[in-house]
Amino acid sequence: MRYLLRRLGFFTLTLWAALTLNFFIPRMMPGSPVDALRSRTRNRLSQDALEQLLTSFGFKPNATMSSQYLDYLGNMFTGRWGVSIGASLGQPIDEIIAHALPWTVGLVGVSTVIAFLLGTLIGMVTGWRRGGILDSVLPTVFVISSALPYFWVALLLILVFSVWTGGWLPHDFNYDSTIVPAWSSEFISSVLVHAVLPATTIVITAVGGWILMMRNNMIATLSEDYVRMARAKGLPDWKIMTGYAARNAILPNLSGFAMSLGFVVSGSILVEYVFNYPGLGYLLYNAVQNTDYPLMQVLFMLFTMAVLVAVLLCDFAIVALDPRARVKA
Repeated sequence: MRYLLRRLGFFTLTLWAALTLNFFIPRMMPGSPVDALRSRTRNRLSQDALEQLLTSFGFKPNATMSSQYLDYLGNMFTGRWGVSIGASLGQPIDEIIAHALPWTVGLVGVSTVIAFLLGTLIGMVTGWRRGGILDSVLPTVFVISSALPYFWVALLLILVFSVWTGGWLPHDFNYDSTIVPAWSSEFISSVLVHAVLPATTIVITAVGGWILMMRNNMIATLSEDYVRMARAKGLPDWKIMTGYAARNAILPNLSGFAMSLGFVVSGSILVEYVFNYPGLGYLLYNAVQNTDYPLMQVLFMLFTMAVLVAVLLCDFAIVALDPRARVKA
């Protein structure tokens, strides 16, 4: 119970600090919502009219900073997120988030899980057979691929599988615009096909890190006394590898995996931008471009919450899986 309360206290303090930074950072950016609206309306509205328009949208440009901060905290926790003052002028922010969130979770979430599972499996095998052919080839190849920029890999895949092949795989949007969204085989297959290239980009650039971490953890774990005892008992290699070495080697990776799951909500901004994929990452890019304070603040709040909740659940999972952690707790 003491460990639980300590972690929850840390969670609350971190969330407050992140939300406070979330409030001040957009206001230190160049420009203002008034300037953005004036540019969008081509200076056809007076300053007073612009400020009245922003006030009707829930943004109070004439209010004091402390008043705005208190209103902001209350709105973040009660779900009164207001409406967009950017490209989606006047549209409720909860509707905008609800439209973009499933696409990011579906694309980035699934890709992140695939990269973690694939990297963990390869790292486990290469660490177990240290010095073998797989250990000499796979980690090096995938670590190099992980060092490549997201946008470069995305553009390369578009060039090879879309341009050179005459449009074999689509590279734009999340489904064919000629298809009406519905729970039909035609629509689902279109969504899956459109997700191939962006998902492959994420997997290629993410899997190398998991391979290297799991391989190093496996090598360190194989020298532990309990692994030697298992071998002395004559247990099969596969059981030692999975039940003793891999089970303990994967524990440090869980924290990194939790962080990755948290960042799923933010999406891979560059990937979504290159493929014009309408997820939260692309939404954040547009919000910054249009100085859309309300939308930016809600997105940053969701990103922060996702990371903190994922890390908190990871801490509880480690305590449940590792008896040594339960003793320390």
